[in-house]
Amino acid sequence: MVSKIITVSMLFVAFTCLLFSSSSGGAGAVKLIRCRENERQALLDFKKEIVDNDGLLLSSWGSQEEDCCKWRGIRCSNTTGHVILLDLHGWDDYATGNLFYLSGKVSPSLLELNHLKYLDLSYNHFHSIPIPEVIGSLSQLQYLNLSFNYFGGRVPHQLGNLTNLRSLDLGSYDAYLTVENLEWLSDLRLLRHLDLSYIDLQKVDLLQSIDRLSFLSSLHLQSCNLPGIISPSLHLTNFSSIPLSIIDLSENRFTNSSIYNWLFNFSSSLVDVDMSDNPLGGSIPDAFGNMMSLESLRLSNCALEGEIPKSFKNLSRIQSLFLNSNNLTGQLPELFQMLFASKNSLEILKLSRNKFSGSLPDFTSFSSLRQLLVDSNKLNGSFPKRFGQSSSLEELDLSANELNGSLPDLTSFPLLRYLYLTNNEILGRLPESIGELSNLKELDLSFNLLTLEFSSDWTPRFQLDIIALSNCTLGPHFPEWLQSQSNLRVLHMFRVGIFDIVPHWFWDLSPRLLYLNISDNHIHGVLPDLSLKFVELDQIDLSSNRFEGPIPLFPRNLLSLNLSKNMFSGSIISLCTIVTEFLSFLDLSDNLLSGEVPDCWINANNLQILDLSNNNLSQKIPTSFGFLDQLVFLNLRNNSFIGELPLSLKNCSALKVIDMSENMLLGKLPAWIGTDLTLLVVLSFRRNEFHGSIPLSMCLQNHIQVLDLSQNKISGNIPQCFNKFYSLIQTQNSSTTMSIELSNKASIGYFHSSQLYYYFGGYVPSALVQWKGKVSEYKRLLGLLKCIDLSSNKLVGQIPQELASLEGLISLNLSRNNLTGPIIQKIGQIKMLEILDLSRNQLSGAIPIGLGNLNYLGVLDLSSNNFSGRIPRSTQLDTFNASVYAGNDKLCGLPLPLCPEDESTSFPPPNDNGKVEDTFVTTGFYVSVVLGFAIGFWGFIGPLVLRSSWRYAYFKILDNIQDRIYATIVVNMARVQRKFRR
Repeated sequence: MVSKIITVSMLFVAFTCLLFSSSSGGAGAVKLIRCRENERQALLDFKKEIVDNDGLLLSSWGSQEEDCCKWRGIRCSNTTGHVILLDLHGWDDYATGNLFYLSGKVSPSLLELNHLKYLDLSYNHFHSIPIPEVIGSLSQLQYLNLSFNYFGGRVPHQLGNLTNLRSLDLGSYDAYLTVENLEWLSDLRLLRHLDLSYIDLQKVDLLQSIDRLSFLSSLHLQSCNLPGIISPSLHLTNFSSIPLSIIDLSENRFTNSSIYNWLFNFSSSLVDVDMSDNPLGGSIPDAFGNMMSLESLRLSNCALEGEIPKSFKNLSRIQSLFLNSNNLTGQLPELFQMLFASKNSLEILKLSRNKFSGSLPDFTSFSSLRQLLVDSNKLNGSFPKRFGQSSSLEELDLSANELNGSLPDLTSFPLLRYLYLTNNEILGRLPESIGELSNLKELDLSFNLLTLEFSSDWTPRFQLDIIALSNCTLGPHFPEWLQSQSNLRVLHMFRVGIFDIVPHWFWDLSPRLLYLNISDNHIHGVLPDLSLKFVELDQIDLSSNRFEGPIPLFPRNLLSLNLSKNMFSGSIISLCTIVTEFLSFLDLSDNLLSGEVPDCWINANNLQILDLSNNNLSQKIPTSFGFLDQLVFLNLRNNSFIGELPLSLKNCSALKVIDMSENMLLGKLPAWIGTDLTLLVVLSFRRNEFHGSIPLSMCLQNHIQVLDLSQNKISGNIPQCFNKFYSLIQTQNSSTTMSIELSNKASIGYFHSSQLYYYFGGYVPSALVQWKGKVSEYKRLLGLLKCIDLSSNKLVGQIPQELASLEGLISLNLSRNNLTGPIIQKIGQIKMLEILDLSRNQLSGAIPIGLGNLNYLGVLDLSSNNFSGRIPRSTQLDTFNASVYAGNDKLCGLPLPLCPEDESTSFPPPNDNGKVEDTFVTTGFYVSVVLGFAIGFWGFIGPLVLRSSWRYAYFKILDNIQDRIYATIVVNMARVQRKFRR
């Protein structure tokens, strides 16, 4: 894309110079030439068909200025007055957020501009209308740019009539344009620049069509759905006469070496090559190293493997080398040695997400290097003790490696703007000299073992936009140097060891702050009114601290607010000010909040996560919850809500997790839970006052994995249609962790840190589940749980035989009901079952033999029923004790007393002392033991006593084993501690 912008810019300058040189009069010319009337009228007719979105692009057309040559976007020949340039490209004003573009139709009146040489209608919105065929009649055109225009339909073959064309750009991010053939392309013999990006070209042989374009120097075919196999006939074509210098084939389907064979036709002329995002596979061909003129090479995300070819030592002009997101290997120091010929030219080196290893070399001899990205590799060892010379480096990313040791003095990088070292094993104190990096804007040292302990008067020279220091040590007090950072956009200080009250200056830190995370510390105190403090702040995480008092006012534009695990108290009515269309995440769980939940949720139609659990909130659930049609996670667990479920909740059709356990809700289970909330994965109504039967519509929950209706007053039979729970039939899990993607990530997309982006990109929900007799909260492993808990209700009837179809079920608890009849005979088909609790019912009959086939069964309780007969024997069932079967008087067999019909077992007669004689232990047995010990002991010890060299070698081996075991334990313990700190 960069090469494309550069190419287009150069062409624009060239064509502009050409146009003005041909349209300007000689020195001293005084004659004023006005535009031609017919062309002026044609432009006004063109304007009639166009909608100017912001009224700016065409505001000067036809107003007080009569001379169309002075209208915006128009240039005329100073000698003839003919319009030769029409530039009406749209653009985005990022500063104001305004979009300036045209829409409507392109009028045929453009035909009157038959001297037009330059036409640019790019970056407008023509809403899928076809490219006007009339453009193909503007025979004098040399430059045509219709890119990013939302044109639709087929590309007209009439464009082949533009035989004077030097530059053609039809590329766009949309895929609305189609091509039937490109035979007309070969008629554009003067073409130098061609961009057909994002047009589907899989049915045309484009590469064959360019063999006649003998002046072509720039070719852009990004995301054109080009096939993986190149036609064999293409290799017979002579392309050596084409001076191709820039080629972009990224985001296509090239999979084999045939594209290389075609590409290497241009080895002598190529300057910029982009093959990224193709499933090329294999190793990097040596032939790339023979492209002596190459300045930019992009092979990102191409499934490449192996080491960098040694031929890369020939790339003495290379400026940008993108090899990120592959499976490349090799030692990083050796790679820098290989690229030494480019030490004066290399500016950007991207090796992220590969498997490079080794230590970090001193790379400061690469005097032009501005960006070095080696994150997510396998680098190890420590940093160089010092860097040799001053460097031009602006960005250094070494995050997600295994670098250790202390951080050296970094003042050799005076231009450094972005420093990312997160997720390593760097330890020790951060050098105060880092404060000398006056250009530094983003600093991420998260998840290391660093200590930031500076002198009290330390004031850094930098003004940071982003500070991420999570899991480093800053405490116990708030760092005073933060006061100097008045431009902060992101502050991430999760678990930094602060035991302090928030100083007053902190809340006036930076009016530009967008993201604030000081969670998992021991910060206490009362929050002030923040609604006017940080007017741009849209994500706040103060969770897992000791804040107290009422919840204050917050800025209205919040996307995310997490106040969980604190000691906030009182009402939550103040939150109504932030319950707007912006809010997507709200977590107030584990506080001391009380009172009624205000009914002010009508406008929160983008809210996806709502967690109010573990408080003392009361009264009824607000009916305006029904307006939360994007809600995915709703947790009201452990409060004091009363009344029935509001009917409006049926509108929350995106819900995947509902946890309303441990409240005082009552009424019947509504049928709309099954018919309207069909995406549910977790449904928990445990410990409420629901009554009535389980509605048959509940069986429509194809995605349900956790169904907990325990400790209510539910009666009736267990529905036979439970075998329709598709997710419980499957024995495979799609993911260990259940992650909910959040749609509102507007303010964090710019933030580099993968840790923060992941946290807000995917929320990991939790649920309270009774597991192995204990109620526990599951979060990271929630995706593995598949359980049904209907215990402690008033269910009657038999256990449905259809439950045997739930082969993926892991836990089944039907205890404390009034169930009758036998255990289902095909219980052995539920082969993943680990927990089975049928206790305290009125079940009867024999225990099925299939129960012994459940190899994963670890918890079993059949007590307090009316089972009879012999307990089956199996390796699994033999591990349970008698308490599992207690209260079943008609059961017999181990571990209970033997059944009466069991035959008595014959034992050897007792000796004179009344003891059974052990015939195995004889005199010969003792003799064998003594001889075996003597031979084994002296056979090993004897040589060590007699031969000193053997003795030395043996103890040396023992020392080496001891050292290796010690080192392995220390390294693994360090890794485990690092993982827990994350």
